[in-house]
Amino acid sequence: MKNLKEQIKGGIFGVAVGDALGVPVEFKTRTFLQEHPVKDFLGYLCWNQPPGTWSDDSSLTFCLIDSLLRGYDIEDIGQTFVKWYKEGFWGAHYEVFDVGGTTSHSLDRILKGESAKYSGNLFVEDNGNGSLMRTLPMVYILKEEGSITERYKKIKEVSSITHAHFRSVFACFIYVEYGLLLLKGQDKFEAYENCKQPILDFAHEMDFNPTEISLFNRVLQSDIREFEEKEVESSGYVLHSLEAALWCFLKSDSYEEVVLKAVNLGGDTDTTAAITGGLAGLYYGYNAIPTKWKTRLARFEDIENLTGQFNENLV
Repeated sequence: MKNLKEQIKGGIFGVAVGDALGVPVEFKTRTFLQEHPVKDFLGYLCWNQPPGTWSDDSSLTFCLIDSLLRGYDIEDIGQTFVKWYKEGFWGAHYEVFDVGGTTSHSLDRILKGESAKYSGNLFVEDNGNGSLMRTLPMVYILKEEGSITERYKKIKEVSSITHAHFRSVFACFIYVEYGLLLLKGQDKFEAYENCKQPILDFAHEMDFNPTEISLFNRVLQSDIREFEEKEVESSGYVLHSLEAALWCFLKSDSYEEVVLKAVNLGGDTDTTAAITGGLAGLYYGYNAIPTKWKTRLARFEDIENLTGQFNENLV
């Protein structure tokens, strides 16, 4: 049985390792990666960054943790994101080389004095994966929260700093609710089955838009494992990212297999692998992540220190 500290450290490193594996081949097609599969850290290529470099996915995950160490304060989280955006705080090499349009528009609003509670984009076209990619730490801070309504409220607040449309919020909610069952030690297949109906019941009780909820049918009504690879998309759209992450996680048997499967789907490789890697790291634990990847991450010691502080706060 993995202890909680290993699950926390595993999840956080899991995001960064998946991210770093995917950065060099972002935007490569699935066909290309089937012929030239990623098996290890690569360098340069897409973003001209050295091996072990992680992107905004991990930066914003680390920023969220950094803020949570001071307590849950949505304005502080927003300001910490802005510090990354303007100063490279928690950048792999202290700079920003990749930022999504929805995220940049939202953080620009905070820079102009808008509250982080109202800074996020609300339009349907703003449903990229930019909040889902950084939501893993919410699993850990909500582990003692018994009210599903309160959990949803906080997940919504944190997503809505940048991505305030219901679809993005609900994708984050599903991801965190599933992660919470994994954190409690449930088998990943058992946890998947056990999270679906309570989420659907909650959506019904809250009178959420049924058309929006139906978009999640492949995850919540069907079994995402039953779809073939060609039916699983890996673009930057939040619904595709959620489906791809769950599919890769449930169709693999180790951390290494999970993240390589995610990267080699092509498309938004870094973010698909970061989202998937967070679940896999949480589930399999820190020690299951290959040492050759962990220790070659940019700012490895800084990540170690951050996870250590987070563990002290939570355990």
